[in-house]
Amino acid sequence: MTDETDIDSPIGWLRATLTTAVIAFVAIALLVYATDAVLSKWHGRTRSSLVGLATTMFFVVLLALAWALRRLQRRKMI
Repeated sequence: MTDETDIDSPIGWLRATLTTAVIAFVAIALLVYATDAVLSKWHGRTRSSLVGLATTMFFVVLLALAWALRRLQRRKMI
C-alpha cells in the first residue's frame, strides 16, 4: 500500500504559468540581449570573428540554461 505523502503532487496551473513566464524572460534576456550587449561593445573586429563570438556565446548560454533547468527539476522546484 502506498502512502499519500510519498506521491509527488503536481504543481498548479498558476505556478506553472508563472514559472514558464520567468524562465522565458530569463532565457530571452540572456540569449538575445546579453549577446547583443557584448557584441555592441566589441568594435574593430571582423565580421567573421563577431559571428563566431555570437554563435559561441549563444550556445554556451543555451547549455548553461539547460543545465540550470535540469538542476531545478532535480530539486523539484519546477
